[in-house]
Amino acid sequence: MSIANIEHYIGGRPAANTSGRTQDVTNPASGRVTGKVALGSAEDVNAAVAAAQAAFPAWADTPPVRRARVMFKFLELLNQHRDALAHLITAEHGKVFTDAQG
Repeated sequence: MSIANIEHYIGGRPAANTSGRTQDVTNPASGRVTGKVALGSAEDVNAAVAAAQAAFPAWADTPPVRRARVMFKFLELLNQHRDALAHLITAEHGKVFTDAQG
């Protein structure tokens, strides 16, 4: 089984791991390492904050009806992929599948 590399997304794009540090992600049921997650640096946090601040004016100017449509589309996608997301939560956090679906 391959080990997944979990990177940061900043401004809608994958971002380089500027700290160079990672941490193992383990399956709590088996103790097996299933991935490595990038650990952010202060530079990463600053870049994420700057991206959020840059995106905010356009989002704030978006009419409430359009924002609601975006959020409902997001909810639709969550529901559409509920089982796949629940499997990830189960593998990474050890939750029972039915609890993870909630």
